[in-house]
Amino acid sequence: MRRERPYGIAPPAFSLPDETHVGGVRLQVSDLAQSIAYYQQVIGLHVITAADTVTLGPSGDDRPLLTLQTSPGVTRAGRGAFGLYHFAILLPQRAALGRFAAHIAELGVRVGAADHLVSESLYLWDPDGLGIEVYADRPRSSWQRIGREVAMTTDPLDLTSVIADGRGIAWDGTPAGTTIGHVHLSVGSLELAENFYHRALGFDKTVWNYSGALFLAAGGYHHHLGTNTWSSGPSPSADQAQLLAWDLVVPSREDVIAARRSLESAGYLSEPAADGVTAADPWGTRVHIRAKAL
Repeated sequence: MRRERPYGIAPPAFSLPDETHVGGVRLQVSDLAQSIAYYQQVIGLHVITAADTVTLGPSGDDRPLLTLQTSPGVTRAGRGAFGLYHFAILLPQRAALGRFAAHIAELGVRVGAADHLVSESLYLWDPDGLGIEVYADRPRSSWQRIGREVAMTTDPLDLTSVIADGRGIAWDGTPAGTTIGHVHLSVGSLELAENFYHRALGFDKTVWNYSGALFLAAGGYHHHLGTNTWSSGPSPSADQAQLLAWDLVVPSREDVIAARRSLESAGYLSEPAADGVTAADPWGTRVHIRAKAL
């Protein structure tokens, strides 16, 4: 049974289970070696498997968070394209974010920063111009709400305080416990995004008065998915760097079946996969719904 939330708007029919979370993301890149080096040296992931596709994950942890692949003729991401706005790497504590901030400052990497009230974030772009957020959450007990909406803003980040929390300890890569906290997508219409991700797929709406954006989640999180209309589009062509798919992990195979049934009853197509189902949103971004590995 779904627990009543102190905030958020539940979908009208099917709701994703509380334990739902984002798994990994799959990117198409233009230069595999260059991207591997970036995600190892700058972001701090380590290679788990390397073949036609390469998987990377946190230090001391063989759970893949990022899969990279390429093919001949792939070019950099198109500016303002629909699809990936950023994928967000969630560090397990603020101290890790402080060590990461000091690390990228030492490297001289271009970075953006923001305080979102629920979290503190740094923003980067990989060699193909694909967006990355690295962030740490504040405790849920500190999150604020306005009526039934989670209070989120984009305020200046106190970077000095964040770095101080790292206590001068050298960055040694993304620590165990690091996950993909959320995915943020550029879309052509918030109404169509709501129809697909809220009404059909079963996310709660959590933030809906943020200008040009809609945020959604399961289990009372601030957001597992962000959508915005800040880009002009169109969707990327097959030969551009892009997000190919992102994983949405549900507790059981029965939950996969229920999500698929909800999508198809709303008029969206889905395709079976080895460990779940895949569906495309109205702009061609694919979400792979799979059961948690035992």
